[in-house]
Amino acid sequence: MIDVIGKRYKILFLIGQGGMADVYLAQDLILSREVAIKILRQSLANDPMTLVRFQREASAASKLSHPNVVDIYDVGEADGYHYIVMEYIRGRTLKQLINQRGALDYHEAISIMKQLTSAIAKAHANHIIHRDIKPQNVLVKDDGTAKLTDFGIAIANDAVQLTYYNTVMGSAHYLAPETAQGKEPNEQIDIYSLGIVFYELLTGDVPFRGNTPTEIAIKHLREPLPYPRLFNPQIPQSVENIVIKASAKDVKERYEDAREMLYDLEHCLEAQYLNMPRIQLKHPTIDIIEIKDGAIRTNPIQKEVKPVDPKPNPHSLLLWGAGIVSSCLILCMILLVSGIVRFKGFLGYEEMPDLMHMQKEQAILALQNAHFQTDHIEWKEVVQDDIPAGEIYKTSIKPGSIVKDDAPLIVEISKGPSFMIQDYTGLYLEDVQRDLQQQGVELNMEIEYKGEPNTYPGVILEQSGLEPGDKIDPSAYETIRFVVSEYPTIIIPDTLIGMDVYEAKEYLNGEGIAVNLRKTSSSSSNKVISVTPKPGSSYTQEGTDSVVTLYY
Repeated sequence: MIDVIGKRYKILFLIGQGGMADVYLAQDLILSREVAIKILRQSLANDPMTLVRFQREASAASKLSHPNVVDIYDVGEADGYHYIVMEYIRGRTLKQLINQRGALDYHEAISIMKQLTSAIAKAHANHIIHRDIKPQNVLVKDDGTAKLTDFGIAIANDAVQLTYYNTVMGSAHYLAPETAQGKEPNEQIDIYSLGIVFYELLTGDVPFRGNTPTEIAIKHLREPLPYPRLFNPQIPQSVENIVIKASAKDVKERYEDAREMLYDLEHCLEAQYLNMPRIQLKHPTIDIIEIKDGAIRTNPIQKEVKPVDPKPNPHSLLLWGAGIVSSCLILCMILLVSGIVRFKGFLGYEEMPDLMHMQKEQAILALQNAHFQTDHIEWKEVVQDDIPAGEIYKTSIKPGSIVKDDAPLIVEISKGPSFMIQDYTGLYLEDVQRDLQQQGVELNMEIEYKGEPNTYPGVILEQSGLEPGDKIDPSAYETIRFVVSEYPTIIIPDTLIGMDVYEAKEYLNGEGIAVNLRKTSSSSSNKVISVTPKPGSSYTQEGTDSVVTLYY
């Protein structure tokens, strides 16, 4: 990575990483302000599809001027790097806010949603569909201002790559049902995502979870949205109605326009709306007829009409049923005692809760509420680029499994993003050490000093152990090796005596040694007759004030 992009933006340090680009904090050398600069990875710059998506993001966001959309300042390509320069927001993502605080007060949730819906209404007015609205793409400033970012779906590790009819879709937890069906996207897919984000703000969690993106997408297709007021009865019905209508599975029942949703957000707390009845939707059931390579094909369920059997003899049915019941009871007892069949709450078996995206304390409480013993848990912290620090992203027991309440359990928690090693050659060691310390990166530095002609001391000449582009755990104390310049030191050779003075000067200069010539007689001979310091002495070239003097 070069130090200055486009002869204007001085790279300070890495602040974020995605599937196709890295985001750096940079200094605008012309306007003297901090900016965020997103730089497409050079390994992807030759991929036409990736480049189009990157340019589409810049094009879409640059068309918008809105207080709740991150401003795009500049777009360009320099020295082989494609970049987008944008407003630098000091704050956190909305996802981080939810993880830290859980469900927000509905007044605060409405305030955030009004900002986001206003931004989306402006985008739709400019014929732009965001297609990846989620809390991870919303930055929240300390004063409560929300800023929407990441226009145009990027190739991200947390994006669902469900493809159907060549449609690329957004993140599974916020995915509109018609997108999973492969239908042509329109503005209403953004409205559905806004509804799910509103649900998460009010309840502290997403409505549907699953082990795979496809499983979550199917739940969006099939399962009705849980009512937010079941989690918090204090939420006014008028507020819950906005969530219900925005996240309706049938687009005919959903808000048709973001401005319509914004109007309801602005008026939902007025007295005449607070106690209105709950909206009743049809919640159509959709039959999944094929799932192949992540693609979902659906049809409405066609219920089969079966012929009515003649009325059976009640006495024979009774005897037959009693025999079946007795046999089943005996079989069930055998299976239960052997452990082949397990029931929640019976013989020490419990249902494993879903701990995904919880903090450690929340997970312990969830396990205790599910009647699990928590002294058998092994907690592992692992670097994860796309999972916020402190958030659970993997468990050794699948959620929903019926297991013993004291079963060994490994829970993996994100330590936050990895750190990408840069090319430090040519930089001053002191500057690199300071920058790494500011970023919280702990490295074991093995330093070898080497005298280097025509080079200031302290410059990194060589780097090994960790190469540019390597991703590491910033707290793992991994080893990096540097060869660092220092003032050159030589032993004054006795072969200088009798050598042509200009040849001797050229030799010493090649070793990085400054030379002063002194003629001692009118003789035409240019032979060196003496040297200061004397031959055999150790001499270090310290700046421009020290010299070796050749007398001839």
